[in-house]
Amino acid sequence: MHPLVKKTILINGHNLNLEHSGPEDGPVVILLHHGLGSVKAWRGQVSPLVEAGFRVVSYDRWGYGGSDPRPGLDVPAFTTDLNDLETLMDELNIEQAALVGHSDGGTIALQFASRQPQRVKHLVTVAAHIYVEPEMEPGILDLREAFETDERFQTGMKHVHGKKYESVFYNWFKGWHRQESLSWDMRPLLRRIECPVLVVQGELDEYASLQHARDISKSIPGAELWILPGAKHMLPQENPVEFNSIVLGYLNMNTVTRSIEVA
Repeated sequence: MHPLVKKTILINGHNLNLEHSGPEDGPVVILLHHGLGSVKAWRGQVSPLVEAGFRVVSYDRWGYGGSDPRPGLDVPAFTTDLNDLETLMDELNIEQAALVGHSDGGTIALQFASRQPQRVKHLVTVAAHIYVEPEMEPGILDLREAFETDERFQTGMKHVHGKKYESVFYNWFKGWHRQESLSWDMRPLLRRIECPVLVVQGELDEYASLQHARDISKSIPGAELWILPGAKHMLPQENPVEFNSIVLGYLNMNTVTRSIEVA
């Protein structure tokens, strides 16, 4: 048994809440949470990865969960988050790791792998964004309405982020819901990625079209695409059995045992 170790680490002038588990000599997997998430979002993935022999590292990005408050996000560039990830790997003496990122975490993983290809062994990106498409706008506005009117949503955010819950939501909303983001397109960067990449998306994702996932996979040499029928944006949390199976298979074998494409 490998206990879950929790600690606080000072990175680039702010404290990050960090969790890690697994054999010290195991291959490292770093989990990067979604835009409103935290380490809690990966509860369904940590144990299966550890049991498979991986050393698993997850952390609340600056401004989230148990990490320090943050005045705003630098979306969509995520420059601060990319610097934090690099510094964190240095502090933990991680020369190379597999990255698994969901939504904003997936976008960060893609950007990091394009800028530091030698430090990423494998990459699994789930429901990431590489440009802004019209399908995102209604979903973002619906989420704001839900946050402002649904007490259960607010209670859930408070449970994850404590007193920061409002700033977490509005930092995310203001980051993506702005005119400057409309011209952003990450596709030219993706060809720099050198590691094996698995692109994952739910067929019914509320914030991106299936073409978006296809564009990600087409932009990365040798990338594989897995689209799960009937799944939505929160695929790792809502479909953990299928998700864990495909991710573990990919990290162990560098290939998807059953590719699924939806026309």
